[in-house]
Amino acid sequence: MNTKKYAVIMVLCVIITCAMSVTVFAEPNAAGVSSAIESTWTETASQVKTVVNKVVFPAIDLVLAVFFFVKLGTAYFDYRKSGQFEWTAPAILFACLVFTITAPTYIWSILGI
Repeated sequence: MNTKKYAVIMVLCVIITCAMSVTVFAEPNAAGVSSAIESTWTETASQVKTVVNKVVFPAIDLVLAVFFFVKLGTAYFDYRKSGQFEWTAPAILFACLVFTITAPTYIWSILGI
């Protein structure tokens, strides 16, 4: 029964992948597929940059901020219980949060976009 279920899931994944994929055709006068891909990327790079700056980075920031404050709270309660404050996890989460908050200002110059 398990094998049949996995087979059905795999077939559905293949069908969905085939249905959602789009074929890219190169221009007749182009040097090859690479030029078509490069021209597509240059046209959509600004859209990708906008979406990443306005959706992806804020979502990551939100998750890291929640994890940071939850870990800070649990570290405080552990401090009250044992008398020793553990700084490692909150410090790592804070560093990651600062990194992702400041990333949009420099990540695109590193990537060359």
